[in-house]
Amino acid sequence: MIVGEPVRIRVPDVLIGHDAANDEIWGTDERDVENVLVAPGPRADLTDAERPAGVRVVFNLHFPKTFEGSLRGGEIRVRGQWYAVIGDPQPYTPENTPGQWNMPVEVETVKG
Repeated sequence: MIVGEPVRIRVPDVLIGHDAANDEIWGTDERDVENVLVAPGPRADLTDAERPAGVRVVFNLHFPKTFEGSLRGGEIRVRGQWYAVIGDPQPYTPENTPGQWNMPVEVETVKG
């Protein structure tokens, strides 16, 4: 059986509601998401001469079908470390995802 793990998302500039005058309220969506599959991505040394010890760390995450919301411009904490979301992840079509997970998300950080 495949088992996911919890991650924490943080996405800025999200419409979170309306006030009494029906004006939009914008804020940060920060919450835990359960059952996310975490797969290490490729690791690469940076070739920039100014960062000879730099390493780019990537994870490939697979979010469950129960997840709702956008991750564009956000960050995800995986195993205690924050990683930047790459691009604007979109879910697969329901017909092509018989399992529990339908949205691949690539995240990265640079160390050194």
